[in-house]
Amino acid sequence: MAARNPTTASQDSLAVIAPPGRARVPVLLPYPFPGPFDYRVPPGLDPRPGDIVMVPLNRRAEIGVVWDGEPDGSVGDNRLRPIDAILDAPPMRADLRRLVDWIAAYTLAPPGEVLTMALRSNALRAPPPRTGWALAEPPPEVRLTDPRRRVLAALGAALGAGPLAAAELARAAEVSPAVLRGMADAGLLLPATLPEAAPFAIPDPDHPGPALSPEQAEAAAALRAAVAGRAFSVHLLDGVTGSGKTEVYFEAIAACLRQGRQALVLLPEIALSSQWLARFQRRFGVAPAVWHSDLPSRVRRTTWRAVDAGQAPVVVGARSALFLPFPDLGLVVIDEEHETAFKQEDGVVYHARDMAIVRARLCGAPAVLASATPSLETLANVEAGRYRRLHLPSRHGGASLPALRLIDLRETPPERGHFLSPPLLAAIQASFERGEQALLFLNRRGYAPLTLCRACGHRMQCPNCTAWLVEHRARRLLQCHHCGHAIPIPETCPECGASHSLTAVGPGIERITEEARAAFPEARILVMASDTITGPHAAAEAARAIEAREIDLVIGTQIVAKGWHFPHLTLVGVVDADLGLSGGDLRAAERTVQLLHQVAGRAGRAEAPGQVLLQTYSPEHKVMQALLHGDLARFMASEAAERRPGNWPPYGRLAALVVSADTAEAADIAARDLGRAAPHGEGIVVLGPAPAPLSILRGRHRRRLLLKTQRDTAVQPLLRAWLAQVPTGRGVKVEVDVDPVSFL
Repeated sequence: MAARNPTTASQDSLAVIAPPGRARVPVLLPYPFPGPFDYRVPPGLDPRPGDIVMVPLNRRAEIGVVWDGEPDGSVGDNRLRPIDAILDAPPMRADLRRLVDWIAAYTLAPPGEVLTMALRSNALRAPPPRTGWALAEPPPEVRLTDPRRRVLAALGAALGAGPLAAAELARAAEVSPAVLRGMADAGLLLPATLPEAAPFAIPDPDHPGPALSPEQAEAAAALRAAVAGRAFSVHLLDGVTGSGKTEVYFEAIAACLRQGRQALVLLPEIALSSQWLARFQRRFGVAPAVWHSDLPSRVRRTTWRAVDAGQAPVVVGARSALFLPFPDLGLVVIDEEHETAFKQEDGVVYHARDMAIVRARLCGAPAVLASATPSLETLANVEAGRYRRLHLPSRHGGASLPALRLIDLRETPPERGHFLSPPLLAAIQASFERGEQALLFLNRRGYAPLTLCRACGHRMQCPNCTAWLVEHRARRLLQCHHCGHAIPIPETCPECGASHSLTAVGPGIERITEEARAAFPEARILVMASDTITGPHAAAEAARAIEAREIDLVIGTQIVAKGWHFPHLTLVGVVDADLGLSGGDLRAAERTVQLLHQVAGRAGRAEAPGQVLLQTYSPEHKVMQALLHGDLARFMASEAAERRPGNWPPYGRLAALVVSADTAEAADIAARDLGRAAPHGEGIVVLGPAPAPLSILRGRHRRRLLLKTQRDTAVQPLLRAWLAQVPTGRGVKVEVDVDPVSFL
């Protein structure tokens, strides 16, 4: 990247304008330092906040960002190192810098680590200009062969459009690239820079869309008004599955486009977005820009720069899209806002739903949270008046909600060694006879969650984690789903040496598939799990096959619960509805009811009525009763009533400290020292230290402490003061998780 002429640098209106002639400026680097470093400003440079600069760090040059605020000043002028150059790259805008600072302060992460998510050095580099061939003034007496004449004819036909790329020209003239090079050597062609094509087509907000029901139209009008107001607000858009929430917030996107502003849509699983993208294209005539980690680097670079230039009006992406450089963000939509996939657990630990609301506030834009099963946190914000609720009470297009029935496995158990009960098997057979599709749901990958020895009782465990090895029979492997450790399935027990004594215990999705194939040998079966649906293309092909009725039975894990619309799928069978209710997670019941309600919502989304069968050993459980009676509101009210007295979220605050070390002794010592220094006061409770449920993960021993406070208590100052009292030893790491979602 070349150095930029500082006099031509564009700066956003929110930037803190530095006075000219400053001797030093703070520069934030994408490393886990506690803050920016001061650098000397050499003559001829005038760096401003947001400028991307090259600076020395130790013995190498690094890319950083000139940051806001005053320099630290603790290092003397004579010891300061100078900025090497201001790079010819788009400056980081003020709202994005403020977001970096906000997330760092909220999560207690080093600001440089947060900066890494927003500063993508490969995207800063402008792609090289595309080159092609143009007609030259033909020299006298040059020999023209038939291939050369075809090339000249192709270029002559394209004169109005300018030069052509080499591949396009060779294809049009039906010649090889060698012919083009020979013509250039003969003076018939000249190299030419091709004009930059717009990276993304502009969505048409007035492209004809589907007719909205009265309830949809009312909700859409409220969202259009929020967009027109150009001010921060938050709306919860909720309703039963299939009620058309997507079409409603599409109207908000259309209003945003009419203003010439940009819209961001966050999805929990971008790899499963093929149907969403198809709906967007039907509504707006073109596809949106897409952002996720599986994009090729060139596409990511093009998309990043298009967003920065305002040439990507609508971006749909995973949580990392939150850090794209939007110059004029006018709307933020978080679809399936209840999904825990929005929580990033590695590196900087943050919840993309909550940080998206912060980004909307910093940009003065409305935010829309969409879900059929809103989180209790969101409902509490509605109750407190911070969010406005827009409710869609019925399915779109006249479709009815599916009938739900509980199968009590104590009364009608499966055959010995099987997991599908007679009523469920009969219902699947009946759906096939009607020419309809069925879905079996089990939120467990692999063939079996546990393998043990029948002779001695030994259980196959991961050597790196406190977790059982999961059998994947199709690949003949036992694998840990936490660290990836895998071994071939042994012929003998590693503990007692007994031959062929290892047996699978419990069902995984592969085992259910085996049982279904035996029960329905003629059925065309598709397995949808992260092992088989490995990216957007695989997801799109799976959706196409189901919609084309090339599949009779879908067997899936939780990915089948995320917004799919299969009009011919009328039966959903949940193999183990009790899975997820065990353990000490305070959100276990809430998550289970959300997941099962979403899965049930896949049935009967068109004219044919749907049916949902839940296999359970606990039909009296409040989750099963809430699903049976379709009364999620009462269930959420009971959850709120249980959490409120004890100041459990969302009526209190939680922060977890996870201590990890190479040895159990080091982890115990560090956790003990933290426990002794724990903060005290009214409404402050510290639980632990105690071994984490996964007490060993990837070879490191883990201990947990949990800080619980009242809702109006700021936990960050407490955490900073607490951590400052306890220096950690070598090899010991303390991770902070504010507002934890996972308790493993």
